[in-house]
Amino acid sequence: MDIEKIQRIMQQDPDEAVDELLNAVEKYYGEVPYILQYLRDTPELLVPKILYDSAIIREFKRLDPKTVELISIGVSAAVRCDHCLRMHIKIAEKLGIPKEEIFDAILIAGTLSNATVLAYSTRVMDSVDGVKREHDCDCDCDVCDVGGEGCGGGV
Repeated sequence: MDIEKIQRIMQQDPDEAVDELLNAVEKYYGEVPYILQYLRDTPELLVPKILYDSAIIREFKRLDPKTVELISIGVSAAVRCDHCLRMHIKIAEKLGIPKEEIFDAILIAGTLSNATVLAYSTRVMDSVDGVKREHDCDCDCDVCDVGGEGCGGGV
């Protein structure tokens, strides 16, 4: 979405901006995702969310739409969001992505999710037992408690 369109949307009456943006989302996805339906009555949150999401997902030029959808499928599968996963599978099918490639994205997500569970849980087990391993460190990571930048931590 070009900057002029964003400026025009931002100058609209909030209800008109919400309607325009949700119509565009529905045209692209075939439906309005749950969270956007939920945010409908809070244009101050909905408008910037849609503009940001659009810039990343629909207007992103460095990844092709097929790759974006396969990533979206993998993440949706990993975080176990049925609604998102169904929607992204439908979009992938519209883009002509074969079921085998969709399944590959799900398999990759499952493998990475599994590794995350194992890495996190075994580190906790070790910490309870006072065991220190080669890749342990005292650095804090807000995501998975694996060592931060420069600490030598690993999965």
